[in-house]
Amino acid sequence: MGIVNVTPDSFSDGGAHASTQAALRHCEQLLNEGADILDIGGESTRPGSPAVPLDAELARVEPVVREAVRLGVPISVDTYKPEVMRAVLDLGADIVNDIWALRQPGAREAVGAHPSCGVCLMHMHRDPQTMQAVPMAGDVIPQVLDFLSAQVQALRALGVDASRIALDPGVGFGKTVAQNFALLARQRELMAGGLPLLLGWSRKSSIGAATGIELAGERIVPSVAAAVLAVDRGAAVVRVHDVRDTLAALAVWRAMKAQEPQQTQERTSQT
Repeated sequence: MGIVNVTPDSFSDGGAHASTQAALRHCEQLLNEGADILDIGGESTRPGSPAVPLDAELARVEPVVREAVRLGVPISVDTYKPEVMRAVLDLGADIVNDIWALRQPGAREAVGAHPSCGVCLMHMHRDPQTMQAVPMAGDVIPQVLDFLSAQVQALRALGVDASRIALDPGVGFGKTVAQNFALLARQRELMAGGLPLLLGWSRKSSIGAATGIELAGERIVPSVAAAVLAVDRGAAVVRVHDVRDTLAALAVWRAMKAQEPQQTQERTSQT
């Protein structure tokens, strides 16, 4: 999943794709690099970021989605506003990627009313403005599992088939550095419910904390390493800024997996 930030204040790319034309050029670049899905967002959710008014988010996202749906790949839109969800789904977007896990009033119904769209439910502690001021305490895994299970049940109650749902444990969203890496180390525990996982490690501050690399744009190599580790632990989708480099690393991983003894592959798939 290639990231397309149509924002002037993204932590990772500094608003490099904030205009419609720049965002569409970036969409094409990511596809040329091998992206399978494009994830378009009009509001930064970095820690401490202010909320974006509805009209501003629509003005950023709608023109990009209107053109991007013609590119021949699934289009995901990163939003928590039900009005934006309905607008982009009407334009032909395929997936709603919601950091609030459809907890905003009307969001669950917006997705539930659609006959086929996919949805990614993410765990977030508190909100973007306060999540890192007071991060979570205790064992992160059972808390994330309980939260996501409850959101899945609420959505399923509206008749949404499980095949339409993916889960994101929310790396960096209100967790400590240690908790974020616990999500990676124990990622297979998050797959207990059988739903696919989407992981977003790309250029996150925890990678900076582990490596000492302060600038987000310089965290490409460790971000690629985190993506490969996430896939090795069962992630179905990795949300990344650096598609070409991630795919190259995954090609090495696949070449190695192809040579593993069959017994080892079967044991890995069962754990």
